[in-house]
Amino acid sequence: MAILKVARLGHPVLRQQALAVSVEEIRSPDIQRLIDDMVETMREYNGAGLAAPQVHVLKQICVVEVNGNPRYPEAPSIPLTILVNPVVTALTEEMEEGWEGCLSVPDMRGMVPRFTSVRLEAYDREGQRIEGELKEFFARVVQHETDHLHGMVYLDRMRDFATLTHLAEWNRYWLGNTEQDD
Repeated sequence: MAILKVARLGHPVLRQQALAVSVEEIRSPDIQRLIDDMVETMREYNGAGLAAPQVHVLKQICVVEVNGNPRYPEAPSIPLTILVNPVVTALTEEMEEGWEGCLSVPDMRGMVPRFTSVRLEAYDREGQRIEGELKEFFARVVQHETDHLHGMVYLDRMRDFATLTHLAEWNRYWLGNTEQDD
């Protein structure tokens, strides 16, 4: 396994549409190695998730996990989840503003509106279909990661840039002012 280089805001790869992965390709050694490397990279940088375009690969693959993460100390646990070709559909019109950060936009946080409940359809790392309903923090993280597959970053969804803040200032002035950190 290897820790991959993470693309930062401004790199063109972050604004491109990722390509679907065939079920046969999911099981290939190259994709399995990519998934392992993405998990290792996400864990190395304490991310809640990571999408393949963030590591310069235009494939529809995301990894998500939160378990005692120091960047998200108040966040509920999310088991390691591998999503290939994910499709996210809002199940409600209700949206909630919450703090988000991104490994591709280092040391920044901002308030982002997200649907509170979504339906997820995807393949897992074995090429098996997975479907389910996600709520709250898990739904937020999956929406954030799937945005990367469509060439979007959380800044594109922000309604008010007055909340965009450097992480040090966020810790000093904003932390504790809201209930959700993401």
